[in-house]
Amino acid sequence: MALMTGKEYIESLRKMNMRVYMFGKKVENPVDDPILRPSVNSVRMTYDLATGTNPEYVNLMTAVSNLTGERVNRFTHIHQSTEDLVNKVKMQRLLGQVTAACFQRCVGMDAFNAVYSTTYEIDQKCGTNYHENFRKFVALCQEKDYTVDGAMTDPKGDRSLAPHKQADPDMFLRVVERRPDGIVVRGAKAHQTGMCNSHHVLVMPTQAMGPDDKDYAVSFSCPCDAEGLFMIIGRQSCDTRKLEGTEIDVGNSQFGGVECLVVFDDVFIPNENIYMNGEYEFATMMVERFAGYHRQSYGGCKVGVGDVLIGASAVAADYNGVAKASHIKDKLIEMIHLNETMYSCGIACSAEGKKTASGNYLIDLLLANVCKQNVTRFPYEMARIAEDLAGGSVGTCLSEADLRGEFTGPWVEKYMKNGVGVSAENRMRILRLIENLSLGAGAVGYRTESLHGAGSPQAQRVMIARQGDIEGKKLLAKRIAHVKED
Repeated sequence: MALMTGKEYIESLRKMNMRVYMFGKKVENPVDDPILRPSVNSVRMTYDLATGTNPEYVNLMTAVSNLTGERVNRFTHIHQSTEDLVNKVKMQRLLGQVTAACFQRCVGMDAFNAVYSTTYEIDQKCGTNYHENFRKFVALCQEKDYTVDGAMTDPKGDRSLAPHKQADPDMFLRVVERRPDGIVVRGAKAHQTGMCNSHHVLVMPTQAMGPDDKDYAVSFSCPCDAEGLFMIIGRQSCDTRKLEGTEIDVGNSQFGGVECLVVFDDVFIPNENIYMNGEYEFATMMVERFAGYHRQSYGGCKVGVGDVLIGASAVAADYNGVAKASHIKDKLIEMIHLNETMYSCGIACSAEGKKTASGNYLIDLLLANVCKQNVTRFPYEMARIAEDLAGGSVGTCLSEADLRGEFTGPWVEKYMKNGVGVSAENRMRILRLIENLSLGAGAVGYRTESLHGAGSPQAQRVMIARQGDIEGKKLLAKRIAHVKED
């Protein structure tokens, strides 16, 4: 098959038997649940654009597999060049523009490439067979066009303690039993974006490990409906508006993201789906490579969503009749500057990528961390400017029910319109879109995820310090200044 259509993707989810809980109850039909369906629609676009009629989109959304020689969805692809890395960022910006939401497949793509190169190096040192196992798994995902959730973040418990020192040993996912035919794992992964819309999950360790943490140094894959695995959906601001039968008040009624806590309650993993099992010394490599790829990703996806926010802010200025004011123009210019700076970093770390020992390409880690450091700040400033340009109504906008109300409707029409021929409804739609991205359900993906996703700000600063070559820069300065030291 190699490439699924969006319709085929939806039907493939219906065939799964995932255990999903929300508001304390099991969700019997996650695909059609009104709170979850917008997130399904976002993932669907990764299929529709890859199989559509626009050749420009198809070229960004697909690539030729190094494993099978067939054209596959880029979200399942192993990067073979810096061009692949650049096209990945361009693809992510496109999808951000189309959905104005998190489209959820990036984490799996980044996990694919991190695990691919790490397993090769584990095998070279330890004589294991992880890389061949993983190549077969990736080939399967390419053939079936699976959406794969990349799972790294553990609940962690007491952050000051190593995994093996936790009062509750399940605060980090671990191996609790080793059998001749596989392992049994127990624990959880937190903040899992799109897990309930995925076919498989690819698990990685969450941090550096020591010799006493061998049981926690584990990487594997399994179906999302595996026995013993279940998910609990996280709440988002304004999430229950999706239950009110309103389109306008949701802000982005078609697309959205979703996050959940994933529990592994003694899940069996067969040997062929294990990619690390106690090789603690390689945990850091896998974590740093995954983090680098995912920090690169934010230079694409957040920029695409930012394009939508800039557009909404400009429309709000038009509707308010202030678009020609110099300070309004300057604020829009600042939003563009911030957005393109993030994109520039995403492209730069891609163009400077290098080939790994396994043959796939890794981004420049320093520039990827600089990219993400900017992303932890710039969307917040862009959201602030958007709220400024929208005016106070972004926080006090009247409801769609009031707009449609027999008594309230005429008054809402009268006072929510403006003097430039714009209807109250259109003005309310733009205000709600800005609210969605800066304050509402969309802000989880655009703001909070920009801060904490792929590692919180200090994680990037640690890597920038490690990669920044301060000592080399000292030597440059001393040479220019003709400094002579004993």
